[in-house]
Amino acid sequence: MSQPITVSTFYSFVPLADAKSLRSPILERMRELNIRGTITLASEGINATISGAAEALEALMEFLKTQITFTTPTFRESYIGQQPFQRTKVKVKRELISLGVPTYPAQCVGTYVRPADWNALISAPDVITIDTRNDYEYELGHFEGAVNPATRNFKQMVQWTAEHLNVNSNTRVAMYCTGGIRCEKYSSYLVSLGFKEVLHLHGGILAYLEQIPEGESLWRGTCFVFDERVSVGHGLVAASRLVA
Repeated sequence: MSQPITVSTFYSFVPLADAKSLRSPILERMRELNIRGTITLASEGINATISGAAEALEALMEFLKTQITFTTPTFRESYIGQQPFQRTKVKVKRELISLGVPTYPAQCVGTYVRPADWNALISAPDVITIDTRNDYEYELGHFEGAVNPATRNFKQMVQWTAEHLNVNSNTRVAMYCTGGIRCEKYSSYLVSLGFKEVLHLHGGILAYLEQIPEGESLWRGTCFVFDERVSVGHGLVAASRLVA
């Protein structure tokens, strides 16, 4: 019986002086280790969704540590029966994910909320819970009572914020996304605007589905996972395969 494929996701906001120079050595090492998926590099850090044998991913992480001094606040592994990605890619972008306005998540973000504490938070009457993903992802699954900004892309969150949130309100703002990276940027943006209580789900939906039993869950539906993988449910069990 073949060994399951390990899917590893992680990101880190850490300054990279020359992201372009890192592309070739990282891509070469990924190919040597037969690792597929995508790593994105930018001056603000690294974001990855990759897959391969467990020992290969461990070897890649050790290599990355020789190239980048980073922390991984949302390093996560899950498992699947067959290779979910078709290609091996290392992209260099201006930003890991663009909000369209200056943000500094390496310096300032909202308050992290553990999955174990999330239900109580979003059930509180003085909390607005915002899904920072796009409309399609929200329709596949979302937290009970969460607001859908109905965006097509992340940059539209800026206009939605101006139209729907009041910095002088006493309402606490809670937010979530797939793995945490969008919330890092959006929470940093809200803090910069002067919002006093900005909270986000640590590790995102994936951490919640991994840790919270279905019988105690406020999640409804499935969670879209990027690239060529699957949508997942509780326990990060594959719900449906996407078209490659």
